[in-house]
Amino acid sequence: MPKDDESFFKKVYQVVRLIPKGRVTSYGAIARYLGTAKSSRMVGWAMNSSGSEVEYVPAHRVVNRNGLLTGKQHFTEENAMEKSLKKEGIKVVENQIQDFDKVFWDPSEELNI
Repeated sequence: MPKDDESFFKKVYQVVRLIPKGRVTSYGAIARYLGTAKSSRMVGWAMNSSGSEVEYVPAHRVVNRNGLLTGKQHFTEENAMEKSLKKEGIKVVENQIQDFDKVFWDPSEELNI
């Protein structure tokens, strides 16, 4: 992985580790917070690689802009993403977070940039 990607991934992981239990954010919200609004796909790639990190990254808390569990296939166990979210009190129906606007955590607002 190129050095720039590595550095970007580390920044993504720092933000993701700040998402409180019972809340979720989107790939795009993280990208906007990092000042790279058009790099939501890179945030997704970072989430795909997060399992190799020594320090835990709660990747299950990052979903697409509509609250869909689009990254669920990258977890080792089937339905692991949904199970983790439900354990934190987030309701998921057919891979869609319910009351998405109520559980959405926007780092640009919450972290006061």
